[in-house]
Amino acid sequence: MFPTTLEIRDPAVLEAGHRNLFEPAMSDAAFKSEFLQAMQARGYIHSISHPVELDEAAAARKLVGYIGFDATAASLHVGSLIQVMMLRRLQQAGGKPIVVMGGGTTKVGDPSDKDTQRPLLTTEQIQANIASLKTVFAKFLTFGDGPTDAVMVDNADWLDALGYVEFLREFGVHFTINRMLAFDSVKLRLDREQPLTFLEFNYMLMQAVDFLELERRHGCNLQMGGSDQWGNILNGVELIRRVDQKPAFALTTPLLATASGAKMGKTVAGAVWLNADMRSPYDYWQFWRNTEDADVGRFLRLFTDLPLDEIARLESLPGAEINAAKKRLADETTRMLHGADAAETAARAAEAAFEQGRLSDDLPTVEVKAADLEAGIVLAALAHDAGLTGSRGEARRLAQGGGLRVNDKAETDANRAVTTADLVEGVIKLAAGKKKIVLVRPV
Repeated sequence: MFPTTLEIRDPAVLEAGHRNLFEPAMSDAAFKSEFLQAMQARGYIHSISHPVELDEAAAARKLVGYIGFDATAASLHVGSLIQVMMLRRLQQAGGKPIVVMGGGTTKVGDPSDKDTQRPLLTTEQIQANIASLKTVFAKFLTFGDGPTDAVMVDNADWLDALGYVEFLREFGVHFTINRMLAFDSVKLRLDREQPLTFLEFNYMLMQAVDFLELERRHGCNLQMGGSDQWGNILNGVELIRRVDQKPAFALTTPLLATASGAKMGKTVAGAVWLNADMRSPYDYWQFWRNTEDADVGRFLRLFTDLPLDEIARLESLPGAEINAAKKRLADETTRMLHGADAAETAARAAEAAFEQGRLSDDLPTVEVKAADLEAGIVLAALAHDAGLTGSRGEARRLAQGGGLRVNDKAETDANRAVTTADLVEGVIKLAAGKKKIVLVRPV
């Protein structure tokens, strides 16, 4: 089940050094705005600031909220999907979402939840990543010129124009080193005796300036993000209230992990990317189909638009019937990202492969050179290269346990050669475990 309490933090008390303030939990009925009622009921809220003011602004449909996305890769992964869905919930409740591409902040790197500095990307790499990232947001948000239409901006537009001395004189005076050293993103790095560069130390100031600039340009009064961003977001809230004397609010969501403790969006084969050219619709569907039983209801609330009463019915299905809820989760999430046709195709391919034991052209296909297949490819290497396992060693361990199959036959020898003799109807069906299948096709 999703959390029934939320943490409400008073920035004034935090400023005084009381970092663990908890006020009494607010029930769903305590919120009068559609936005916060939905966010609480679906389990999005971890911490909020100025709850009464925020609720009033949301009820009056005067919320303009943003989330920033640094361009460190060509695609977001499932771990970032909750942030996208928060913007979607804001728009559904009559608020205006702003997507901020981190063309400026990516040049510095967010130290939050990192032991080491991120590799520095060139401006060209960052812009290429931004161009690729943009394609996902239109699947979840309506962009345009209307009062609740989403807009997308790049913080390089204002951060790149700031001279360093100007930046320090205008904004540095509002932040104390004492306070910045107390933030978890900094404190954890120092506690682990990991280096924190002065470049990264500037990140939290830059994020605060983002919020202030968005308030001035777009009337933005809400920043949302993961709970690890609380300190950074609070800086912006306080900067706006101090410098422009305008209302500003913070709302963070819990950092997601699966019921077994695994980090959301990561698998043994790598990140679950949102871009179709980096993660096929079939593999995306299969990721959600493999959800742990204990996570089904929570993920349906967070990542689909299904009504809450329907979700309650699905998560209460007994025994093996919970698989119907997992398929519904996979259908809804894949449809939202990749479209109804892709979701239907993925579901059909999975049914053919797993329930009927048939080959399907809709299964993920890996092409190999015909000459390499004629010479023979080591099974462990083929399983790894096909994305079924995270390493060749994992493929060998899987084979020893009977979990690696060629054309539905278990293969305990991961060093055996896969050749053209294994072709059936022009392909080789390769499977790892019960739910991961690819077709190997020579070219």
